[in-house]
Amino acid sequence: MGRYTYLAKNIGLLALSNFATKTLSFFLVPLYTAVLSTSDYGIYDLFYTTVGVLLPILTLNIQEGVLRYALERDFNKDAVVTIGFRYLLLGSIIVGVGLVINDIFDISVIFEQYGIYFFLIFVAQALSGMVTFYTRGIGHIRDLSVTSVITSAVTIMLNIVFLLVFQWGLVGYFLANILGPFAQCIYLIFCGQMVQRTHWLKAYPIESKLLVVYSFPLVANSLAWWVNNSSDRYIVIFFCGIAANGIYSVASKIPSILAVFQSIFSQAWTLSAVQDFDPEDSNGFFANTYKGYNCLMTIICSLLIVLDKPLASFLYANDFYTAWQYVPWLTIAILFGAMAGYIGGIFIAVKNSKIFASSTLVGASINVILNFLVVPIMGPLGAAISTAVCYVVVWIIRLIQSREYIHMRINLARDIISYIVLSIQATGILFITNRWQLSLFLVGTFFLVLVLYISDMRIVIDRIRHR
Repeated sequence: MGRYTYLAKNIGLLALSNFATKTLSFFLVPLYTAVLSTSDYGIYDLFYTTVGVLLPILTLNIQEGVLRYALERDFNKDAVVTIGFRYLLLGSIIVGVGLVINDIFDISVIFEQYGIYFFLIFVAQALSGMVTFYTRGIGHIRDLSVTSVITSAVTIMLNIVFLLVFQWGLVGYFLANILGPFAQCIYLIFCGQMVQRTHWLKAYPIESKLLVVYSFPLVANSLAWWVNNSSDRYIVIFFCGIAANGIYSVASKIPSILAVFQSIFSQAWTLSAVQDFDPEDSNGFFANTYKGYNCLMTIICSLLIVLDKPLASFLYANDFYTAWQYVPWLTIAILFGAMAGYIGGIFIAVKNSKIFASSTLVGASINVILNFLVVPIMGPLGAAISTAVCYVVVWIIRLIQSREYIHMRINLARDIISYIVLSIQATGILFITNRWQLSLFLVGTFFLVLVLYISDMRIVIDRIRHR
């Protein structure tokens, strides 16, 4: 199977699951914003954000090692599964003990009131990460795609039943989004024969060391990504309140459209990068793929900025509508995160997990500093801009670092011009109040982006026609 065909096949299978999942959940945003208060949504976001930082620490980010060594054909798969489950169990026990301590000493009322749901969220996310990463690693992309569609349907159905029929509010929202991932995990565990492959009494010392040595440096990388993605939520809560965080967190729903494309591609790209890595990129596979990916992501990013206000009026009910202000910069952040993630596939291919941390730690540091400087002045908008800036920094550092491993011929000057146009779009939409002037401005800048990428669009179309 050719390089482009293999990549396209995996993108197609992953698109099936991601589009079904994200598209259906996207159209349920009006339901969430109508039924839940801004404070409820702020609590929900706080829990998932906190789980995001605890997962890599308490499990040593073992899911990354599970994916990388599951990709190795000759590596002991029983060891991979057993080691993954061991660290998952260890992390879950630590979270349970922490919640008990919180109840005894009354440290946090919110975590005391909803502690059981926090614990289940952690278990569901840890199990989902380990199981889906292993499934990707052994090449069962079709199973992953099918179960993602089923899981999405189950989650959405439960949301409708719990929120509209039973009117359980935040508790119903928690339960629906916990039970859905569990359903997928159970199916994939049996498909991948993970129960049979788990041997709790076997030590696997050599394999365990390899997985931990690979995964542990990525703890710092994951924490840095968490800082880039989520730490601003805590700073917004500190300076602006939990209701403001609810509005800020719901702003990510429109950028999530671009995140769908990023998620689909990055999962497929990891498999191709490992299989087809070539330091000289002699056939241009890496460069052409970068160009095509960047072209599509930039165009979609620009289009989402153009459609920001119309989409916000449809999706965001009541007090949530003001979230449109934060959408453009959060969308730009996803674009640069996607391109940094593309380069990360190269580092995975060469098994250099340590190099991830340097760029993400620098970006995280800049993000935190900027947040404390601008959020008190600009509110959540400052957090969105800070997030975008930090991802730009991460992309730049990784692009420089990648030259040590591969030589890609890309049109960097043209890309920078297009990124400047996106920044002008994101700024203009905030200050141009006249409806027709704003429409003319946004459409004009969008067509400028299209003109800049005509040559790369031809590459994409040609590869699709001749793959």
